[in-house]
Amino acid sequence: MAERFETESRKLLGRLRDEMAGDATGQMRLDKITSLIATSIGSEVCSVYLFRDEDTLELCATEGLNPEAVHQTRLRLGEGLVGRVARRRQVVNTANAPQESGFRFMPETGEEVFSSFLGIPILRLGETLGVLVVQSKQSREFSADEVYALEVVAMVLAEMAELGAFVGEGSAMGARHSQPTMLRGTVAQEGVAEGHIWLHEPRVVVTNPVADDPKRELERLNEAVEELRVGVDKMLTNASADKEQKEVLEAYRMFANSKGWMRRMEEDISSGLSAESAVEKEQSLARARIGQATDNYLRERLSDLDDLSNRLLRILTGQGADTGAEMPENPILVARNIGPAELLDYDRKLKGIILEAGSVGSHAAIVARALAIPLIVHVERATLEALNGDHVMVDGEQGIVHLRPDDSVVSAFRDKMAMQAAATERYASIRDKPAQTLCGTVIGMHMNAGLMADLPSLQGSGAEGVGLFRTELQFLVRNKMPQRSELSALYARVLEAANGKRVAFRTLDIGSDKVLPYMKPNDEPNPALGWRAIRVGLDKPGILRMQLQALIRAANGRPLTVMFPFVAQYEEYTQAKAEMDKAMDRERRLGHVLPSEIEVGAMLETPSLAFAPQKFFEEVGFLSIGGNDLKQFFFAADRENERVRRRYDTLNISFLSFIERIVERCAQTNTPLSFCGEDAGRPVEALCFAAIGMRSLSMRPASIGPVKSLLRRSNLEEVRKVIMDSRHRGDMSARPAVMEYLRGQK
Repeated sequence: MAERFETESRKLLGRLRDEMAGDATGQMRLDKITSLIATSIGSEVCSVYLFRDEDTLELCATEGLNPEAVHQTRLRLGEGLVGRVARRRQVVNTANAPQESGFRFMPETGEEVFSSFLGIPILRLGETLGVLVVQSKQSREFSADEVYALEVVAMVLAEMAELGAFVGEGSAMGARHSQPTMLRGTVAQEGVAEGHIWLHEPRVVVTNPVADDPKRELERLNEAVEELRVGVDKMLTNASADKEQKEVLEAYRMFANSKGWMRRMEEDISSGLSAESAVEKEQSLARARIGQATDNYLRERLSDLDDLSNRLLRILTGQGADTGAEMPENPILVARNIGPAELLDYDRKLKGIILEAGSVGSHAAIVARALAIPLIVHVERATLEALNGDHVMVDGEQGIVHLRPDDSVVSAFRDKMAMQAAATERYASIRDKPAQTLCGTVIGMHMNAGLMADLPSLQGSGAEGVGLFRTELQFLVRNKMPQRSELSALYARVLEAANGKRVAFRTLDIGSDKVLPYMKPNDEPNPALGWRAIRVGLDKPGILRMQLQALIRAANGRPLTVMFPFVAQYEEYTQAKAEMDKAMDRERRLGHVLPSEIEVGAMLETPSLAFAPQKFFEEVGFLSIGGNDLKQFFFAADRENERVRRRYDTLNISFLSFIERIVERCAQTNTPLSFCGEDAGRPVEALCFAAIGMRSLSMRPASIGPVKSLLRRSNLEEVRKVIMDSRHRGDMSARPAVMEYLRGQK
């Protein structure tokens, strides 16, 4: 029986291929295909439903239902049995469809006389394109062989749709990858950019979904799998001694040698698919399961299988990053996710980055900030919708991607970019002037950095120094722990490039979402509140000491500023400061030149440190408020969680009052205080911080001009009064009142 269905399946696929090669229009081709499938499977009805938009399925072709219902019958995602198949990406096979839960009767189709129903999702790489349905009057469940045969057919339909086989005169379908599309995501780095798509992992296009010679296709598959296995073995041989990295590669090898995976692909080929389509069919099913898996381990393993499938497809098709394709002008990178080392390999060529995964605090976000290019994360379907060379506009202010934009969007977007360019020119005129307000107060303006490539901005932006130099990037982009001599040489180059301006080096801030590839990750339920930053340094003092020694040697007689991240209590600061004292003593005994002066401070990122004993504020050299972490802990709102992070405003009266309390405590002990974080670079927020007493701000270089411009046009005493009046009225946030005041000043 199974062998007969394999033969029938191959015949059907051959006919489908012939239809694809013919010169029929898109609608005619789709109509013919439904007729072919109904005849081959022995059912009275075959229908194809395709997505019109993200939530709507449309009957696009049918054999056996009322032809007048084509392009008229529409279902919402999840509506009826067809909608259920599409939502769950699972087969529905029933002998009595009207009795099924959720059944929706569509009277215009004339389907009331058909009892049996089989719905198959049309999937391509995890994306649901539509639903293939067969129905019959006889009350029966379709056999496993019939289900399998139609799954193979659905795979070919997906490939045909991808190749544009159903586009043309008489078809309601638009050409895939040709229509203007707007995608939304989360802003991880602000800015706007226009350019052309560059896929980090080029989309593999299967042009031969059906094959005549199963024997030859099996040979091709076996040859490609053997090449894949050799490649994985080579990666294992060349891997570092790190246990975790080897465990990941061992999982790769396990899948590459999986008999079940091979058996399923061999069965697909026996049914008439090409080797490439067989790989894609299993990959699509794996991606569908990824979306349904709740267990993290299972999701990771399915992702491993997905990655291996991509490698195998590139071997089979010869398509990939090494095909010699030229990067387009003004490239905008699109990827599911990307590591910091891979991103740095692009150097400064990129104009923007769009990621399906990622996070606002990810390694990629850190590098994007360092490179000063807009980054949008959580952009669903980005790798599915975009093709290399597509025109794209990235709005990193709103978190919107305009893919293949129409003329009206292009015009509006370019107007926005022109306005920003004009503003940048205005900011250049005040670059060398102080951020002095109308009331005479001068605010210190500093920049954040993490790469040598950032340092030229120190001069160009008008920053007075580096308020935060992130040292973890040099650890994150390597596959093994950097040596002390390497770090010392890098830090020395940073100080030389700063040309005497103050650079505040933050010691290694890892943990949470910044996990070193060569350190064993901790499976923590809430890593943001877990083993991270100074906690790692104190528990692994060897790493902290090595970094402190490298900083001391880099100073080589120059002033040195060091701050410890994520200090939650006084004792953690004293322990870290003791490590600095030990490092200084050791360097003195070794005869090395010591810094001419040294500042040792801490980052205030937890509410607990604001209530530390008076002695802490007297002893600490300086404090820098880490606004990103402090805000999420103050409001108990994870900044990676879109549902809650936007609920809470930085200019919330409670938060401003808390910051003001920190300002007052520092004033009592003459402790230098600065504010570092994304909010410091937002002009209105920066103005309010200055109004409640902050006298130093650190931000990305591109923000210094806009912030300085607003400060120079404002009277802090008046802004402070607006905030106080808002507090006395019981307002939740000072923002409305401050914005109204600023509008009145224009």
